[in-house]
Amino acid sequence: MRERLYDIILCPHVSEKSTLLADKHKQFVFKVLPSANKIEIKQAIESLFKVNVKNVSTSIKKGKTCKRGQIIGRKNNVKKAYISIDKDQDIEFTGLS
Repeated sequence: MRERLYDIILCPHVSEKSTLLADKHKQFVFKVLPSANKIEIKQAIESLFKVNVKNVSTSIKKGKTCKRGQIIGRKNNVKKAYISIDKDQDIEFTGLS
């Protein structure tokens, strides 16, 4: 069970929107496994970063259809988790690879 918690969080999602959310509302965005639920995501964030998670929201971005010549393919779907933490806590991404 412990190994699954470390596999749930794939990487932080860094964009202009996620940076604004982190600065104003202490809300961070991560790409997670599509099979992960909110309880598992909350446990994984709390064990990895040693913070108290207040709320977890998830969204699924559908993969785009792409065409290379006559071959039509599709990119993978991506599940993102929006994590809200307490105002006095912070998450540092410097140790992540």
